[in-house]
Amino acid sequence: AGHEEGVARLRAIPNVGPKMAAELIKLGVTRLEDTAGRDPDEMYHELCAKDAKRHDPCVRDVFAAVISYAEGVPARPWWEFTPERKAQEQTRAEGLR
Repeated sequence: AGHEEGVARLRAIPNVGPKMAAELIKLGVTRLEDTAGRDPDEMYHELCAKDAKRHDPCVRDVFAAVISYAEGVPARPWWEFTPERKAQEQTRAEGLR
């Protein structure tokens, strides 16, 4: 029952559905508090490494939304975190030139 309980607890978090709850559990997250202070990019890369595939970058945005919510910021839809990620990617790309 531990896994189902974890999934149910995670699904209570805004932006988290059954699939995302399962992804969070793979990263050792079983409650909202487990994400506070984490880095969404690191979580995304860790998940991609665990699954040996590149996940949709939107997964990273959901992680960002969950972390933000865990840190006490009112819930925002995950897609509001997409421009921030794209801006960071742009900055990194420019730094590599």
